[in-house]
Amino acid sequence: MPLGEWEEWVQREAKPISLRQLTFFGRTLTERRLLESANYVRTELPTRLAHRLRDMQTLPYVVVTNHHISHVYELYYKAFETLRKVPEIRSMDDNERYCKIVSQTLQEHLTVIPRLAMGILECRDLMRPEETDRFMNTLLKSRISRRVIAEQHIALTGTFNSPWYFPHAQSDMDPSTDLVGEVFLRCNAQEVIQTCWHRAIALAKEAYRPNHVLPELKLEGHLNATFPYITSHLQYVVGELLRNSIQAVIETRLGPAKKPPPIEVLICEAPEHVIVRISDQGGGIPPEVMPVLWSFSKGARSQTHLENLSQVPKMAATMQELKLPDPQATESSEDISAKSSRFDGSLSSLTSRPPNLKLGMGLPMSRVYAEYWAGSLELHNLDGYGVDAFLRISKLGNKNEQLSTRASIDAV
Repeated sequence: MPLGEWEEWVQREAKPISLRQLTFFGRTLTERRLLESANYVRTELPTRLAHRLRDMQTLPYVVVTNHHISHVYELYYKAFETLRKVPEIRSMDDNERYCKIVSQTLQEHLTVIPRLAMGILECRDLMRPEETDRFMNTLLKSRISRRVIAEQHIALTGTFNSPWYFPHAQSDMDPSTDLVGEVFLRCNAQEVIQTCWHRAIALAKEAYRPNHVLPELKLEGHLNATFPYITSHLQYVVGELLRNSIQAVIETRLGPAKKPPPIEVLICEAPEHVIVRISDQGGGIPPEVMPVLWSFSKGARSQTHLENLSQVPKMAATMQELKLPDPQATESSEDISAKSSRFDGSLSSLTSRPPNLKLGMGLPMSRVYAEYWAGSLELHNLDGYGVDAFLRISKLGNKNEQLSTRASIDAV
């Protein structure tokens, strides 16, 4: 590709979108709106990929040549070259071909997170920790953004092509419809927490002895709080927090038969936010871990995390990757799970991942997801007692995705 054409893509500004805007194309879904969605994605994906490629080009040469980092760079460049050449999408046949290209790219990029994490750990002595964390946060937020707009468009295409959908049958979106593409308009915090709890407890039962007494869930507060959200994002964050709390409480108890204290979850609904507090009595976070709690460079534990990441070849970063297959699952429960995630990025190596397979990226990744839709994730550590985790979620769906601006990229 000519240098001038490459620079043109790098200089383009990404156009952030909010959850509310993300559902726009799905309201009164027509062929025209679907093609508008396709062309928005067609221009955004290569633009956002070009920005990340430029970020990687600014890394020290010895870091870029790391075989994990170079693998990610090659994947990104291949996707950029493929996607930038797609002409304007003018028909449904064009859209079908484009969706196949995007779907294949999404599958190929499932290796990105573990390969990035391993590359950063191997290069931890070649860059300052704050630089590696800034680089990882930027790349991961951009990766989330690309998957969000791509999966939303593919989901809308699936809706439009489904036999039960009639574009002109109603003048506006059915008010009883909860799902527009991948966005739940009335995501219920209580339901998500309970779903994540059951999956986390199932993992704990597999990991510990049968006679081990597991903690109970104490859920209170504004249990009917709802908000627009992509459920798989929320499930990932809540799932990691509950998983950490359950493990800490179990391993702090001296005897397996001793009843552990409950995990307390409080839901607080405010005019513009919903706050979820998860409290445990698991002894708190060790002082030596606190300085690197949110870092992707984990210091003394790096070698253990490298070995564990090598067992996880692919990762889509969804709650589905933390759950165990349920042989007794009913058809209706499978339907519910399918609603929350239409893209199965999980592997058996992750679905059966035991609590002691620590990857060192659960909390940093959770914060990236929380901040992506202008929320936040904070931990208050009570050393010797337990941890309070505070997850703040924007309730109105009117906050744009948090992406790096063109100016911040140029400043690197």
